[in-house]
Amino acid sequence: MAKKTEQDGKIKKAWAGRFRDSMAASAEKFSSSIHYDVRLYKQDIVQSVAYAKALFKVQILSEAEYKKIVKALEDILKGIEKGKINLRPELEDLHMNIEALLIEKVGSMGKKLHSGRSRNDQVATDLRMYVKYEVTEAVMLIRKVQTILLDLAEANIKVIVPGYTHMQRAQPVLLSHHLMAYYEMLERDKIRFLKVGEGADVLVLGSGALAGTNFNIDREMLAKELGFSKVSRNSMDAVSDRDFLLDFLQASSVLMMHLSRFCEEIIIWSTFEFDFYRLSDKYSTGSSIMPQKKNPDIAELIRGKTGRVYGHLMAMLTVMKGLPMTYNRDLQEDKEGLFDTTDTIKSVLEIFAEMLATIEVNGELMSRSAKKGFLTSTDLAYYLVRRGVPFREAHEIVGEVVAYCEDSNMQIEYLSLKQLKQFSPHFTYDVTRILSTESSIANKDVTGGTAPKKVKEAIKRARKNLAHDKA
Repeated sequence: MAKKTEQDGKIKKAWAGRFRDSMAASAEKFSSSIHYDVRLYKQDIVQSVAYAKALFKVQILSEAEYKKIVKALEDILKGIEKGKINLRPELEDLHMNIEALLIEKVGSMGKKLHSGRSRNDQVATDLRMYVKYEVTEAVMLIRKVQTILLDLAEANIKVIVPGYTHMQRAQPVLLSHHLMAYYEMLERDKIRFLKVGEGADVLVLGSGALAGTNFNIDREMLAKELGFSKVSRNSMDAVSDRDFLLDFLQASSVLMMHLSRFCEEIIIWSTFEFDFYRLSDKYSTGSSIMPQKKNPDIAELIRGKTGRVYGHLMAMLTVMKGLPMTYNRDLQEDKEGLFDTTDTIKSVLEIFAEMLATIEVNGELMSRSAKKGFLTSTDLAYYLVRRGVPFREAHEIVGEVVAYCEDSNMQIEYLSLKQLKQFSPHFTYDVTRILSTESSIANKDVTGGTAPKKVKEAIKRARKNLAHDKA
């Protein structure tokens, strides 16, 4: 049997006992994750402190050993935060680096800390702690965007804008009602992220590699120490589960989809052809060749980054789809996409909030535009329905009125009663009252409708909900 030694100055691996040869340098480099999982250092050290306490409770550590280990871990945490500690790639990952640093500080007693613990339940715990924190960050930033939306809606409560279906003018709505639609999307995003937080709020530490631990670890105490409300019920599922991470990526993807839709609209509405929105110079760029250009690059970048976040979700789903129980090294691929997603959604929410707060609304043009395109046609059909005309017949009658207006190059609201009676005897003197955009909007006085009263109620309710969230 070949003698097991440290060769070529290499550091002996924690698992080197049954190996005769050192790991190839290329394989070592390929499998190392320290360059990105270093982001979990705080979670890893905090959970190690809690685990040391659990080992002390079952007498694996003496009180003196427990105190020395905790002190050393706290020093390591401070050292990493201050940039005084360099982690070593040859130690594979964050967990092995921290263990090596601990052993350097306290000697062989540091080797006791891993008793009953595996990197499998260790990393799953770190990730759950990380996701729980990032959920709170995402929710806070979503609320910031929602607050700006409410400010914009209140400031433009009298502005009427064409509502669109199929990108064709459909019916007039209040711009505030339109903006509140995005508020509702973000509200669902907020709820979705909070659900992600609930899903991640499960302690898996104490599951060991896959079968649990031989030591009578007080997992309920561990859960309390680490801020988890629940304890995992199956050790095999606990170490191999990444549903909570997929949920985070999925929630992030839906959030990005909503923001991308909004940005698409901002891009279109800020064109010369629409001119509904005017973007601040602070969130626009120019052209290197065309001096007149003012490009909505920030909105375009947000739209583009949506595909990036989608990609991380699909990548993780693909990693998970064929994994046998329980832990497999494929799961090392769970972190980079997660970290990039958290960075992306936070930077996007921050810059989107800034851009949105500086948008100039061309309310006068919006309201003028809403008077074109026969947007009150449906109101005219409903007028006939109230006088006993079946809706399908009313629809056809008004369609003929629209065709007449197109041929005559005029808007419906300028038709005289005499002209309308050519199409149906059911039109009477009061028909002109319902042909304006203001009347059309006022008549949508139902819950969720665009009537001013309902929109003001929606804004007030949203303000109250946001205040309650922050309480």
